[in-house]
Amino acid sequence: MYATLLALHSLVRWFLLTSLLLSVFIGYRGWLTNRSFTKFDGIARSVTETFANIQLVIGVWLYFISPIVAYFFSNFKEAVHQREIRFFGMEHVTMMLAAMIVIILGSVKSSRKQTPKAKFKTMAIWFSIALFLIFTSIPWQFSPLVSRPYFRPF
Repeated sequence: MYATLLALHSLVRWFLLTSLLLSVFIGYRGWLTNRSFTKFDGIARSVTETFANIQLVIGVWLYFISPIVAYFFSNFKEAVHQREIRFFGMEHVTMMLAAMIVIILGSVKSSRKQTPKAKFKTMAIWFSIALFLIFTSIPWQFSPLVSRPYFRPF
């Protein structure tokens, strides 16, 4: 089950990143060009939040069954000094939880705004912050912290 969840987590990240990039683009374009907020814009925001929630559930589930995290907690004094173990035991989960909270709050705040410009501005700012947090916390293949493959097989 662990390998399947890991592959699913890896796959859903691409859906989340794609929808988040699209939503950030939509947010800035709408904010800077004074467009009206269309049904498509709302759907893009909602889809991004949905993928964030799916990724959050899979990620939390993985966190509780991960052998890396189990090792981190059972050998905390040594593990906290090992970059890869600390990254998955503490750093990745903290930053990603923060990013998911930012996406959810940004989506809710944006949907409650009255004017299109305020909706776009809120979406652009909050989703940009989340995108930064996610980009800095994904274990990219080129990352100096820890690397993982771009796609994991099922």
